[in-house]
Amino acid sequence: MIEVLVPGGTGQLGRELAALAGDAVSVRAPGSADLDLTRAGSVIDAVADLAAKAKAAGRRPVVINAAAYTAVDKAETESSRAFAVNADGPRVLAAACSSRGVPLVHVSTDYVFDGTATSPYEVGAPTRPQSVYGVTKLAGEQAVLGSGAQAWVVRTAWVYSAFGANFVKTMARLEGSRDTLSVVDDQLGAPTWAADLARGLVELATRITAGSAPKSRVLHCAGAGSVTWCGFARAVFEELGADPARVQPCTTADYPTPAKRPTYSVLSGAAWAAEGLTPLPDWRTSLSSAFKAHPKGFLPEA
Repeated sequence: MIEVLVPGGTGQLGRELAALAGDAVSVRAPGSADLDLTRAGSVIDAVADLAAKAKAAGRRPVVINAAAYTAVDKAETESSRAFAVNADGPRVLAAACSSRGVPLVHVSTDYVFDGTATSPYEVGAPTRPQSVYGVTKLAGEQAVLGSGAQAWVVRTAWVYSAFGANFVKTMARLEGSRDTLSVVDDQLGAPTWAADLARGLVELATRITAGSAPKSRVLHCAGAGSVTWCGFARAVFEELGADPARVQPCTTADYPTPAKRPTYSVLSGAAWAAEGLTPLPDWRTSLSSAFKAHPKGFLPEA
């Protein structure tokens, strides 16, 4: 049995992690209002409290860090805030975990890569982020892995859920308000349902606390397969019972953004599978599962 602290608990991943709470998994998932990673004292106290409660309950403590500054475009002009949350916060969190002997699973992103690959990125592929967001997330990875804590970095990509703001919910909203829409068709990635990712992270955390931790300290956990944003949007329309042909392809150049997006960001799950962890389902299968699990969660509010 494990006692899990989830910073970033009110985000889409944090809420899916909280939903997994049960007899074997106790979860505390505070949002930034209750646990702000930029406030060192609060972080240190939260980890100490986790360790104490786990000991009292006869459970094994573990932290799964789902907190992040994810406003990719805003990060270009709010770099100080992005660094505070994505790099400095994880550094303090890892130090607190190290001092208490609490394992840490830190969630990172495909944006640490430059997006020029033509085959799925392995965990040891060279990192070369092309945006402030990617730079801050890589700094967070390095801080965690260099902290001396029992720490693992899990990179994921294109995360969506029925909670919060994400691509799937945006496409569902636009389906109800536009006859057609143009979506980038020259960026390739692997959509990841937050519920699948949450289950994978809990499986990893359970393995770590049970004494059978993966040897690799960096792992990739994302939906299987790949698709462009345009193809992803068309699949969302299909789930809504709408005509996918209403989604028309465009290029990245047609839709300029402040932050550069990776052209290719498919993550290889080879290291994850090699450690005996359960691979995530194909992205298309998971998208259907997500709509079935939350039939109204992706629909625009009346």
